[in-house]
Amino acid sequence: MSTMTLQLKEGVHVLTLTNNEKENTFTLEVLHEYLAAFEQVASYRGNTSLLITCEGEKTFSNGINLNWFMGTSTQQEKDAFPETIDKVYVALATLNAPTVICMNGNTYAGGAILAACGDFRVMRADRGRYCFPEVNINIPFRPKMHTVLDLYYNQQALKEMMLLGTPKTGAECLAAGLVDYLYPLEELQDKAFELAKTLKSKNRVTYTTIKQGLREKLFSYRTEFEL
Repeated sequence: MSTMTLQLKEGVHVLTLTNNEKENTFTLEVLHEYLAAFEQVASYRGNTSLLITCEGEKTFSNGINLNWFMGTSTQQEKDAFPETIDKVYVALATLNAPTVICMNGNTYAGGAILAACGDFRVMRADRGRYCFPEVNINIPFRPKMHTVLDLYYNQQALKEMMLLGTPKTGAECLAAGLVDYLYPLEELQDKAFELAKTLKSKNRVTYTTIKQGLREKLFSYRTEFEL
């Protein structure tokens, strides 16, 4: 994989986004790397969890690489992209293991939807914003994206983010229930890994069954994508 690495540490699968120069944005190649990583975790024997983090401190992910999509991508890639990004979101949201997203930088657009797919979100306290700017860049949410975002129980906060497109700080996200934990940068990675280690001790069958009950509609999409 050229834009991320997957390592097994103390029973936790750590997926580190490494494409900092391009703000960990999505191309079709990047989406296929995500799917390969999720498949590796899904097929792992024994209890485990998945922690997604990144190398840089400025940006976790800015979603779709618009320069690539509007510029150098082929028509075949453009045609394949929407269904592939839906598949990435469904695969992560329904993964048969606990998932933790460590948002150690700005998390925007498609990257913010990716974070929403996780079971738990840990965010940097001092800097970084969480934002769904789609309304400002004229990119409507696709139906499966709406299903992912419906996982948030605070529908008022979600409406604000989706219809106004205004970024929220870590403190605002925690107050709105959009993230689960907030830590200063120097503690963030260790705390996120601690949470992932706690979760990896859970029985995967039991955990996934409970998650399926919470995300029934998303799990129904798995057949469509042959997951």
